[in-house]
Amino acid sequence: MTDATRTAAAGRTHDLTQGPITRTLLMFALPTLGSNVLQSLNGSINSIWVGRFLGERALAATTNANLIMFLMFSLSFGFGMAATILVGQRMGARDVSGARRIIGTATGLFALTSVVIASLGYVFSPALLRMLATPVDAQALALAYLRVIFLSLPPMFLGMLLTMGMRGMGDSITPLRLMILSVLLDAGLNPLLIRGIGPFPRMGIAGAATATLIANYAILGVGLAYVYARDLPIRLRGAELRFLLPDIRFLRVIFFKGLPMGLHMLVFTFSGLVMVGLVNRAGIDVTAAYGIAQQLWTYVQMPAMAIGTAVSAMAAQNIGADRWDRVGAITRSGVGINIALTTVMVALILLFDRPLFTLFVGGNSPVIPIARHIQLIGSWSFIIFGITLVVFSTVRANGAVYPPLIILVMSVLVGRIGFAALLLPRYGTDVLWWSFPIGSAISLGLGLIYYRFGGWRRQKLVDQFAEEEAAELSYITAEPGGRLNPNG
Repeated sequence: MTDATRTAAAGRTHDLTQGPITRTLLMFALPTLGSNVLQSLNGSINSIWVGRFLGERALAATTNANLIMFLMFSLSFGFGMAATILVGQRMGARDVSGARRIIGTATGLFALTSVVIASLGYVFSPALLRMLATPVDAQALALAYLRVIFLSLPPMFLGMLLTMGMRGMGDSITPLRLMILSVLLDAGLNPLLIRGIGPFPRMGIAGAATATLIANYAILGVGLAYVYARDLPIRLRGAELRFLLPDIRFLRVIFFKGLPMGLHMLVFTFSGLVMVGLVNRAGIDVTAAYGIAQQLWTYVQMPAMAIGTAVSAMAAQNIGADRWDRVGAITRSGVGINIALTTVMVALILLFDRPLFTLFVGGNSPVIPIARHIQLIGSWSFIIFGITLVVFSTVRANGAVYPPLIILVMSVLVGRIGFAALLLPRYGTDVLWWSFPIGSAISLGLGLIYYRFGGWRRQKLVDQFAEEEAAELSYITAEPGGRLNPNG
């Protein structure tokens, strides 16, 4: 890419390597926080429809089925995150064609794997639910819900990659707009398809899943239309369409760096599956209470997830631009913002937990006191979780992905699950809830040690040969810059 092209691209991009760090971080993170809140709100609204219309058995069924879907989502998340970081570094280095090559490789990979996973998941759904020890009363409902959800995996995977690519190039506003549309479709169609209101068929619990399927396909279509209408850097045209055939060099980087990040999610998911298996043995009421507590915990985690995403994108662009002087400041700013926002969220959830619980079940339900007890013990652990997430987001932005995975395995599988499994027979279900702060504290301690003394600053996400080849690809397109600032 010529110097003139790089300069033109720099002038049109949402540049995260300039300006005041805290303000830039907040301006990038707030739309992401909005997207995360809306996504969780969508899930909560859907759970409210299911719980109110179909009862506790259906609510327990969706709790089990959604954990399996999160497992499937985790398989793709790491690869999408690796691609996002690569795009961010290429944007920081003003290499637009390299960013397109990365997006093309990731899209080809996601399209193939999503179809395979959806097909296998549809066939083996009954076995997956049995492995979870799903309560017998909820198995039929969970199966009806899960099989439809599996059909929504391909647009879910590709839509996730699309929005992550937008964030990698510095745009967090468009993903927020797409999420607003998703919530309107999914939450709006849920009661219509569950109850068969108006011209819609009465589908019961499968209607909730069908609403999600429709929303996922709509978001993918609208997102692609927007990318091409605005000629964004991640679009592919003409000769660039050959980028959809995965390039082995970029595929290797995405795989070997994305696999640990995917495994990071899988560790959380596996621990969640084990936890639900333990909770299920305590009965329907405890399972439903845990499901409601998890719904509220998603909101508590939202600031940490949003700030972590912003820190990762900012750090990747600054590393790509060789602005190491800003990387440490980005981390410190992210930690401070996380502590403040997450503490407020925890306080609000604990103060207003009872009226929130009554949204899911009746005010006299035996589930409510159980859910309140779970919240009181476990909620504050997410303040610790948020600090760890920011630290891990920074080191991963430079390709250091294996140490965070090792730390996570030690803290979650050994610390949290080991603690719960060892002491549960003697001390009862409270051990399950106390395992959350125990695991979070171990993760934070080890994470801070690695951030301070580890060699993550010497990592290299893209080797020099791949960078040079990506730069050469700039000559195949007549418009290498595209439009780098869709919101300007």
